[in-house]
Amino acid sequence: MALTSHDPFANASSLFRALDQLAGRAGTTTAHPVAGMPMDAYRIGDNFVAHFDLPGVDPGSIEMSLEGTTLTISAERSVPQLEGAQWQVAERPFGSYTRQLVLGRSLDTDRLEASYHDGVLTVSIPVAEKAKARTITVTRADTPTRVQSHAIEGEQPAVES
Repeated sequence: MALTSHDPFANASSLFRALDQLAGRAGTTTAHPVAGMPMDAYRIGDNFVAHFDLPGVDPGSIEMSLEGTTLTISAERSVPQLEGAQWQVAERPFGSYTRQLVLGRSLDTDRLEASYHDGVLTVSIPVAEKAKARTITVTRADTPTRVQSHAIEGEQPAVES
């Protein structure tokens, strides 16, 4: 089973850190756009499972789409709008999260399931029946086997010599 991960914001994240360091903030006092969507992935039994950290995300903002073997997950975490607030520290990231996974063809994406609980999005995809391990019976090749012949309607039956 193949899995390829793509973080489209990886370069932007390092750029924001560099800008914060140049400004003397070292990323400790300024909220910044989301840099990625941390993920754990594993196979358990006949299922591929992935967990994505999405803390503080409204479940209604989570969108998932599947095009071919590419699974795209998007979500948004908004900056709190508090009237009259004078922010002292704003370290928690905000903005749009996007993550793409290229799934192996051995997964049954028609039966993909997703749930969101306590800030974690869990995606479970069963392994396709055709990709599951199976036992293959091996027969002895030195034992001759008689093949039955059957006549097709309108044809002469084969003659054995």
